[in-house]
Amino acid sequence: MAQVIEWKNPGAEDILWRYPDEEITWGAQLIVHEYEVAVFFRDGKAYDVFGAGRHTLTTLNLPLLTRLLTRIAGYKEKPFKAVVIFISTKVFAGKYGTRAQTTELAPLQVHGSFWFKVEDPQLFVNEVVGGQKAYATGDVNDYLRGFLNEKVIDELSHYDLITVFTRLDETSMVVKNAIVDYFKRIGLELTDLRFEGIDTTPEYRERLFWLRTGRATPGEVLRMETVKKAAEELGKSPGAGLGTGMVLIPQVMTPTGPAQAPAAALVICPKCAAKVPATSKFCPECGKQLTPPAAETIKCPKCGKLIPSTSKFCPECGAKKE
Repeated sequence: MAQVIEWKNPGAEDILWRYPDEEITWGAQLIVHEYEVAVFFRDGKAYDVFGAGRHTLTTLNLPLLTRLLTRIAGYKEKPFKAVVIFISTKVFAGKYGTRAQTTELAPLQVHGSFWFKVEDPQLFVNEVVGGQKAYATGDVNDYLRGFLNEKVIDELSHYDLITVFTRLDETSMVVKNAIVDYFKRIGLELTDLRFEGIDTTPEYRERLFWLRTGRATPGEVLRMETVKKAAEELGKSPGAGLGTGMVLIPQVMTPTGPAQAPAAALVICPKCAAKVPATSKFCPECGKQLTPPAAETIKCPKCGKLIPSTSKFCPECGAKKE
């Protein structure tokens, strides 16, 4: 009875299957179902590829493998050794998820889905099955997930935070187009790729909020972050830290501009020694009257202005009181 090589009842998610017996007899029946191909693999290299149909294995339909075998003494002895890899040509869905960084080193957490199919079975077997020793569907999925994560990290590193979040559809399309070429190099066709979730840390999420709403410019956002960091550092030091912070934070938050008007002059209350504005008529601490009453004023002999009777010189014209 002839040897029958067939992938029976493949699962809906199965990408490939390895025929368990490496000893193949000439005249064996190779059965390949629709949406499948069979690839003969030996010594780390893919050789002949068979499409859908029933094939009797001879030297005529195994030309590449036969050419290899002719260089090996006794190749006509049955059986010969080879690995038969069945590949499904259907479209499969995969998941990816990774951590990346933007141009300003903002951390990203990204996950999504991608869809692919085997376009070049011989290249796929050489690069992935043989090259990565991925002989099972789980091995292939693990390799593709890691491969895709690596490319997503590389592509997102060319964008800033605001671009990634505000132009997500465009960004995902650019990333997909860049990865398409990488997939072709391993015999796959990337039919679609989508970002289904993307996030950053609370610190950068707050920065993104201010930038997206237009409530702050990048420079203002930077100042706000500087204030927060300064406050956190000051909070770690008791005592003098508070006094320093009370001066530092307003200086950081206030944009550089024209010089501010000097603070009003202060006077000492003669009763309680409190420092009060010079324009005050009464002390806000003890109620002491600070300006002489009308009865205790006299006219300056030179300019005629009313001045305190206790003054030795006129505060208006500088004349000495006689």
